[in-house]
Parts: sequence; C-alpha cells; structure tokens
Amino acid sequence: MVGMLGISGLSFVLVTVLTPLLIWALRSLKLTQPIRSELPPDHQAKRGTPLMAGLILLIGVVTSLQFYPAPLMIFLCATFLLFSAVGFMDDFKKAAWQDPAGISGRTKLVFQFVFTAILLFVLLHSFSLTSEITLLHGFQVRLPVYAYMAIMLLFVVGSANAINFTDGLDGLLIHVAIPTYCFFFVISDKQEVQTFSLVMIGCLLGLFFYNIYPARAFMGDTGSLAIGGSLSMLAIIEKVELLIPILFSVYLAEKFSVILQVWYYKRMKLRLFKMAPIHYHFSLKYGWSENKIVLVFGSVSWASALICWLIWRFAF
Repeated sequence: MVGMLGISGLSFVLVTVLTPLLIWALRSLKLTQPIRSELPPDHQAKRGTPLMAGLILLIGVVTSLQFYPAPLMIFLCATFLLFSAVGFMDDFKKAAWQDPAGISGRTKLVFQFVFTAILLFVLLHSFSLTSEITLLHGFQVRLPVYAYMAIMLLFVVGSANAINFTDGLDGLLIHVAIPTYCFFFVISDKQEVQTFSLVMIGCLLGLFFYNIYPARAFMGDTGSLAIGGSLSMLAIIEKVELLIPILFSVYLAEKFSVILQVWYYKRMKLRLFKMAPIHYHFSLKYGWSENKIVLVFGSVSWASALICWLIWRFAF
C-alpha cells in the first residue's frame, strides 16, 4: 500500500511540475482549442486555450510501467495509450487546422472498435478472462465467447465515448473520473489494478490545478478518450458489468442526452434540452456556473461510486 501511494504521489508531483512546460509548448506551437460557434458566449472566451494537455497523463503510464512492469499493468497502459492515440489524432486536427470537427466520427469509431477488439482478444486468451457476466450474489451467466466479445466491444466503445462527452467544462471530467478510479482501487484484489487506479488519480489531481475554471489548458480527447477506455476495461476486468448503469451514471447521462436530443429534434423539430450534452442545459436553462455544475456532477459520481461499493460489498 505504501509503495502504491508513493508511485501515485510521484505521478502527482511530476504532472504538477511538468504541466506548465507542456502548456508553454502547446501555446508556442499554437495548438489551441477552436470553439464551436453554437456554444454559449462564456465558452467563446476560451478560444486560444492550449489543447491536448491530456498528453501529461502519459506520465502515469511511464511511472506505472517503471515501477510495476507486470503483464496486466502493461495491458492497462496499452489500453490507455491506444485510446489516447485516437484522441490525439482528433485533437491535433482540431488544433493545427483550427477545425472544431476534428477527424470524422466514423474514423474515430473504426480505430476504437479495432483497438478494443484486439484488447478483448488479448484479455480472453492471455489473461484467462471468462465470458461470464456476474450477477448478484456471485451468480454468473456464461455467454458464447463471440457473443460476449460483441457485447463488451459495444460496451467499451460506447462507454469511452460517453466519458469523452463528459469533458465539456473546466475540471468536469477530472471531478467525475476520480471517484470511478477510487471505486476500482477499493474493490480490486489485483495489485496492478490498484496501482494503475491510484496512479491515474495522482495524475488527475496534478492536472486539476491547471484544468480547474478558468482552465489554463484542456486535456482534450487525448486525455478523455484514454480515461474512457481504461475505465471501461477496468469494469470488464473486475467483472462489475451489472453495476455500470450506476457507476457510469454521469457519463451515460451525458451521452444519452445527446442521443435523445437528436431523436427528439428529428421527431418533433424541437429541442428537448437547451443544449446537449446535458451539462450545457444546466448552464443555459438554470444559469448554473461551471463550478456549480462540476461540483454537482462530481458529487453524483461520488454517490454513484459509494452505492456501487455497497452493492458490491453486500450483494456480489
């Protein structure tokens, strides 16, 4: 435990110290965030903020592998790197060409599906992951391998993008993701999972100083997709698929608000929300400040993690 806390603390210090250098480099290279014209006026003021600060989270990958180069740790770091690479391609096009659209959604999905399929194959064949879904009181339902892979493939890609949607306000994803990583740290009996989760918490806390409102830099898809991919894979490794609707409640609310907005507009030619993802709705309809939204959403994430821990503790 002391060793894991030390590694996490080192990650925190490195991110805290080195992030200003990354911000300077991104600003010097003019790799800054373009802002969509339809976003509220307070977001237009963020134009020119350095993008891709999520690159600093790769310190967590390096630190984890340096101190704990076990097979499962390598797998978790590979997951983080692959999803980060997809996000980096999107961020780089946005920043270098000042194009808010980035790479096409189809291209991002193709890369995510391919990478996820490879990772799931490795999990099933190299880490003896079973094609079972755990229900309450340890009861398990075994699925055919290909059916299980198909379901988990959709789950990982869908969840990673839902978590990506949550990165829309200064500090929001950091506030919401830390409780989720804490949940996996608490429930896991695997040292690799515990270490990786603590290291990610340390990195996110270090980046928080520069991402809190008003943000000096945005983590971008480089960070948010990597967080999404790693959290989704942790859920599969720990066999807590049944808890995902609660544990990922904030992320799912963000994603489904977008889906419902599009569906409702096509059907009724009206907007269900003032703007989607739903964090914009609270800002535009109720006048909530960014800090209030971040605090409320983060609190919901902590409550969700606590509820899931109680279910896991007494019903799994």
